[in-house]
Amino acid sequence: MDTVAVIDFETTGISPDAGARATEIAAVLMRDGRIVDRYQSLMNTGAWVPPFIEELTGITNEMVRAAPPAARVMREVADFVGAHPLAAHNASFDRRFWDAELARVRRSRQQEFACTMLLARRIYPLAPNHKLGTLVSYAGLPVAGRYHRAMADAEMAASLLSKLEEDVARRFGLDAVTHELLRAIQVAPRGELGGCIARFAVTAPKLAS
Repeated sequence: MDTVAVIDFETTGISPDAGARATEIAAVLMRDGRIVDRYQSLMNTGAWVPPFIEELTGITNEMVRAAPPAARVMREVADFVGAHPLAAHNASFDRRFWDAELARVRRSRQQEFACTMLLARRIYPLAPNHKLGTLVSYAGLPVAGRYHRAMADAEMAASLLSKLEEDVARRFGLDAVTHELLRAIQVAPRGELGGCIARFAVTAPKLAS
């Protein structure tokens, strides 16, 4: 199977377009259903951390001021991730910050994201909701640490991704579930998981070429 880099950001707000900046990032490399390497760091962007974010994440302004410069952290984590396919829970959020913080160090993303939230909506439609904590409990996965800290969330998203892959492979008799198939599933109409996989099996050679 692919080696996938699962990332998670903690931030000062919802969107970099509104001026929010990252406060922490973690990335884990997952291969054959297990984590094989990790990167984590707080990062100092010079941004102020609002009180409600401090309460949510436990990341204080003092911690961020003592952290390495954001530019150094982003260069390190970009080198760590390399060209591996990317994944995150609620990937549209992390993708925006990944792209924005990379742009500040004059780098750009080349690979696409798989989203464990979108995947779970297709694969676990009966889950109470599709928040990370709910899905970890629903799938019987271990809690890796405090929610809303980057490493714990990245590890739990990686565990969820592995579980989603296993369940799809078992349900549909697949030898492997590729990153390309995951990205096809996450944009498939709800209720059409089987049809999506059947169509992908036909078009996969074209997608790989």
